[in-house]
Amino acid sequence: MKTYQAGQIRSIALLGNSGSGKTTFAEAMLFNGGVIERRGSVENKNTVSDYRPIEHENENSIFSSVLYTEYGDHKINILDTPGLDDFAGGVISSLHVADSGVLMVNVQNGVEVGTEIHFRHAEKMDKPLIICINGLDHEKTNFDKSVEMLKDRFGGNVTLVQYPVNEGHGFDSIIDVIKMKMLKYPKGGGKYEELDIPSEHADRAAELQSELIEKAAENDESLMEIFFENDTLTEEEMKSGIKTGLVQRGIFPVFCSAARSNIGIDRFTEFICNVAPASADMPEWITEDGKAVRCEPEGPTSLFVFKSSMEEHIGEINYFKVISGKVTENLDVVNANNSTKERLSQLYVSAGKNRTRAAELVAGDIGAMVKLKNTKTNHTLNSQGSQKFPEIKFPEPKYRTAVKPISEGDEEKLGEALNRMHQEDPTILVEYSKELKQIILYGQGEYHLNILKWHLDNIFKIETEFYAPKIPYRETITKAAQADYRHKKQSGGAGQFGEVHMIIEPFEEGSSPNPAMKINGKEYKLSIRDKEEHKLAWGGVLEYVNCIVGGSIDARFMPAILKGIMEKMEEGPLTGSYARDIRVYVYDGKMHPVDSNEISFKLAGRNAFSTAFKAANPKILEPVYDVEIRVPSDRMGDVISDLQGRRGMVLGMSSEKGFEVVKAKVPLAEMNKYSTALSSLTGGRAMYTMKFAEYVQVPADVQDAVIKAYAAEQEEE
Repeated sequence: MKTYQAGQIRSIALLGNSGSGKTTFAEAMLFNGGVIERRGSVENKNTVSDYRPIEHENENSIFSSVLYTEYGDHKINILDTPGLDDFAGGVISSLHVADSGVLMVNVQNGVEVGTEIHFRHAEKMDKPLIICINGLDHEKTNFDKSVEMLKDRFGGNVTLVQYPVNEGHGFDSIIDVIKMKMLKYPKGGGKYEELDIPSEHADRAAELQSELIEKAAENDESLMEIFFENDTLTEEEMKSGIKTGLVQRGIFPVFCSAARSNIGIDRFTEFICNVAPASADMPEWITEDGKAVRCEPEGPTSLFVFKSSMEEHIGEINYFKVISGKVTENLDVVNANNSTKERLSQLYVSAGKNRTRAAELVAGDIGAMVKLKNTKTNHTLNSQGSQKFPEIKFPEPKYRTAVKPISEGDEEKLGEALNRMHQEDPTILVEYSKELKQIILYGQGEYHLNILKWHLDNIFKIETEFYAPKIPYRETITKAAQADYRHKKQSGGAGQFGEVHMIIEPFEEGSSPNPAMKINGKEYKLSIRDKEEHKLAWGGVLEYVNCIVGGSIDARFMPAILKGIMEKMEEGPLTGSYARDIRVYVYDGKMHPVDSNEISFKLAGRNAFSTAFKAANPKILEPVYDVEIRVPSDRMGDVISDLQGRRGMVLGMSSEKGFEVVKAKVPLAEMNKYSTALSSLTGGRAMYTMKFAEYVQVPADVQDAVIKAYAAEQEEE
């Protein structure tokens, strides 16, 4: 593999709705660059990009693929991303290392839900965006309608640089307003021939070029001066202005293509090499400690791993971008995330599952490496120093399910398989919940986790069952209560004796222990000696207040009482859930000079706490999530009505770029399969995020239902 210099390398992420033609477009780019000898198709299941069995079965991309092509003296890294939002992880990791995003639009459908979602990802990550309207050889095309939709959804920066002469069946010609030529393609596509623009297109082409020149000049003050002086720009000046505009997201140039017929691909590739920004043209990468790192081959070598995958017969492959310096085989580096040393014994460039050995890769390039011991996605490798780049921020999970193996003997195999799937797709999260006694899987949607199940069944050969996960309720108290308990046991020899008197009350942040209390008509005066505030691993607080005077309980037994209390905090009486936000006063008790020991006071403390808890009007708390939904205006009413049916509280609404944004708080118990329901309500056009907000008390009717369900479950067990 030839070594390309930083200025010769471009990296693009292919974005767009499922079915927009990204994989076919990439196939044509690789074919034209001589990387593959024949073009495959999604239908024939032989494309370079979609090479996994699950992608063949579903006929769409599930994972992002790392590809490359060569054009003249340039190399273009191509990151083909999935179109479905369930697989957003591949989109975000690809955009993270790409110099530009290429938004593919199916001309039959125009702007679809995936188009909007991927545009927002690129916007959030501040990436340049090039738009390609694809499928212009289809019988049912409407180029102008697609452009109108693009401008309506994404604003005035959408700017035509091409338009089709004869869209539809027989499409073979494009007007290019940068070159001011007509590009005519032979039957079967491939390389274009430059012809003069026909007279009937001259006026439209001139008008579009004027718009393009003005847009290019807007992004560069020096070009604006030239434009005012000459009322035009040369082709080179125009290209310079477009490049500056791309980096500033001040222009989204629109191209034409028919990827299936290989029309428009070579001109698009030419534009990427000659106009689109390289890594050195983009903002510098910033380390966690705020240091800017320039994309320059002369600097110390620094790599960022953005993707890991497991390949049959090879094992784990790590895909990386060279942020600075050069990478050569057998280079020794240090992993900044875990301080381990690695040797990069083999370097590759990838075209899907096909890999070519590379002797050297320089800053701005993308490559792959194998046989690393302790390197994963989001890790930084350095030849010198310990700089570390921030991790890719993947979206919060939106769907959860519980999973268990059909055969108990497969539990260890299941754990290994889930860990491997998480490494390949970091948006799959796995939690082994001691509290719920379940393995909980989190993902971006029901389809996302169904694909995971397919892998468990077909690749790992582990039969599993997905079922509704339990809700991690919490229990607390709403009033003060008193209890005492004497533990006494005599069985020959030394016995056991411990007596504990305690009061419990709700703990509120910022409050102080109360030295005087009245419970059930009886007054208690407490001498507060000291207190311990324990932040609980499951959230909330236990405050332990020592009010012992006169030595009724020896100080050495106080930790044992706390241990007994903590055991009961882990198993509330209503649903067996964790308890939280309780203040415990231990104010009296009794000891025996011989029989008192730690176990006696642990048991006395545990039982006194349990009795007091039941008398303190205990309540169930449920997790509530902040939910933000972007929904088309015409579906707003349906979405709000559905939220209210889920006990959701709508906090506010606003408008943003053609969408209504609804913010609400919704109990987790009501969010089961919400992604599927929302898609059904809105025709797949809405998207949402959810993030844990707080625990709140459940309504009385819900509490009764939860307690009954728990009692029935205990009886079954």
